[in-house]
Amino acid sequence: MIVVTRLGGGEFGVNPDLIQRIDSAPDAILTLIDGTKYIVAEPMSEVIKRINEHRAQILSRAQEIQVQPRMELVPDLPEDEDDPEGTADHPEAPTRFDRGRTTDREDAPLAPAVPIRPRSV
Repeated sequence: MIVVTRLGGGEFGVNPDLIQRIDSAPDAILTLIDGTKYIVAEPMSEVIKRINEHRAQILSRAQEIQVQPRMELVPDLPEDEDDPEGTADHPEAPTRFDRGRTTDREDAPLAPAVPIRPRSV
């Protein structure tokens, strides 16, 4: 967002990606892509400068994100000598078809049903 000033003195933010056109006659008029028009106190050159600075900040931040070190994977725990498969303390993970299902609690009672009430008009 860039911050601009209304002719009445109030400041507001506008998304520079939504600005379709800037006219200068004698005040700067921002026309958004939906047709909304804002008359601002800043001259057209100042609005264009703010838009360029905003986009430069976005590009700079994107470059910083690319340069930052990536997170490393956590190494596996060492295997137990008595259990080469590593399954003694860890039950088998559910397959993608079994997710959400539990085999050891099939007999557990379900939560009570929630009554459905019609909307009052």
